[in-house]
Parts: sequence; structure tokens; C-alpha cells
Amino acid sequence: MVVSTIYVTRHGFRGNWTLDPQTGTYATNTPSPTGIASHPALAAYGVLQAEQLATALLKINDPPITRVYSSPFYRCLQTLEPFVKRTGLEIRGDNGLGEWYGLARFTHPSPASPSLLHSLFPSYSLTYASSIIPSTNGESVADLHDRIAYALQYTILYADAEDQSSAEPDLLGSHTAILICTHAASMIAIGRALTGRMPEDVCEDDFKTFTCSISKFERRKLSVQDGEAVSVGLGIPKVDWKDGKGVLGGWHCVTNGDCSHLKGGEERGWHFQGDEAFNEDGGTSDRRNEPQGDDDDDEARHASKL
Repeated sequence: MVVSTIYVTRHGFRGNWTLDPQTGTYATNTPSPTGIASHPALAAYGVLQAEQLATALLKINDPPITRVYSSPFYRCLQTLEPFVKRTGLEIRGDNGLGEWYGLARFTHPSPASPSLLHSLFPSYSLTYASSIIPSTNGESVADLHDRIAYALQYTILYADAEDQSSAEPDLLGSHTAILICTHAASMIAIGRALTGRMPEDVCEDDFKTFTCSISKFERRKLSVQDGEAVSVGLGIPKVDWKDGKGVLGGWHCVTNGDCSHLKGGEERGWHFQGDEAFNEDGGTSDRRNEPQGDDDDDEARHASKL
């Protein structure tokens, strides 16, 4: 089989945290299941969103979802839990698909260890190796996009090769789909890297990032690509994805942030505001689509000058 379709979703509403921009210390009023303040669980509303998301994903069968990849942060894994419990699929945590924290001078948060995540989510794979580990010293917007492009190439080639080696001869011409759960900034970068469309203004509101929304991408060339996606040296391996090329031949975006399966519809949209969109409370200045009474979703803090 060959990966012909990629579905991308963002985690549901999560618990909040605060950040001291002078020290880089994260804190939360709600204890995290992992003990990491920047690793919060979903808010109650986010749990409901995850259930609604699972119901929608279970209806996908043309082609079916056979692989699940995720940012290894708790909120993403919890968002996927209702779906993988009902399908028996494993979650392949990949740091390359993880959160973006901009260029803040302090050490950026890392997810919990695979062994701890596996103890909390039995479906979390202990054998899958991440494509790349983002720098804890910070990433520019350009770095994020290149990191995501490499992570996508790695996961797609990994899934293609795996399916080709395990499929029976009569299945070699069939297609399959993978699902990725990630964060707002990374979700935008995924759309750009797959389609090969990098806008002149990185702040352009192009790919939608509503919580638990579903975006769908279809492969332009339905063939297994040659190439290596395993070795990771210093820095970010370069992938030639810009100027409309897209990762591994490119992908068409056929659904952009669909929320028709969610009772609350489109919520918590987000877009880039540069490398320096940072407030002293650790939140971004973008507060669109926030219903009253819900936890702030101050995701993807960015700071290049603190």
C-alpha cells in the first residue's frame, strides 16, 4: 500500500499554564499527569471535543486510517485516545511534529519520556523512533517549517516502506491514510510543507487550526518515493519543499480545518504573528474565537527578544 491521504488535527481545549518570561519557568494551577507544567491535560471541554473528533474519524474509510502519528505532548495523545481505543491503532509519538516555542532564550519544554507516556497511554509506541528532536534553544519560524517538512518526509517514507514490506502482492496497488495530531503553529507548517506553499508573509492566515478540526491532504503522485529519512545529523536536514513542490512530490489540500463534526464549531483559531508575539503572562496576543468561561489556549509562545 502507499500513503495517499493525510489527515491533520489539532488537540482539543487544554488546561492553562503561565510562564515567567524572565526565568523561563512554567507553572500551572492544575497538576499535569506527567508532572511537567507545560504538559497539561485537556480541559473538560477538550475531552468532549476529542470524543466528537473520534466519531468523525471512525467514519473515514476511503481510504482507511491505518497509521497514527502525534506530537508527544500529553494534550495531543489525550485527544487521540478515544479514536485509538476504538480502532486498536498505536500512536507513534514524533518530536518532529511537536510544539513550537519560538526563540525565547531559556530552555524550551520537552515532552515526557516514552516510557512514562506509554504507562499513561498503552497505545503509545515504544519502538517507533522520532524523526528529529527540536532544539531546546529555540527555533525561528523558518526553522519550524523546515523541521516539520523533514518530519513529514520521515513519517511518510516510514509508512510507505512499512506498508510495502508487509503488504500482500494484491494489496501493493491500494492506498491508505495516516492521521497526525499536533499544535497550532505546527499544523500551519504541515499545510505549507505538504502543499509547498510558503507565503511571503508568514503571518498569513492560510491553513486553519481550530481545536479538533480536521484537514485533509491528498497526494499528487501516488507512488512510493525513494530516499532516506532515518539519519539525523546536526541541525535540520534539508527537504526541498518550497515553490509549490511540497514534501515528496506534493499534496493537495482538499479540506482546510473542517469543524462540522464539533458541536461548538470553529473555536480557538490561531495564526503566526512573527517570532516576537509574546506577552509577559506567556500568552499570545491572538485571542480570536474564545468563548466566555473556558481556559485560555495560549499555545505556541514566541519570544526572540526577552
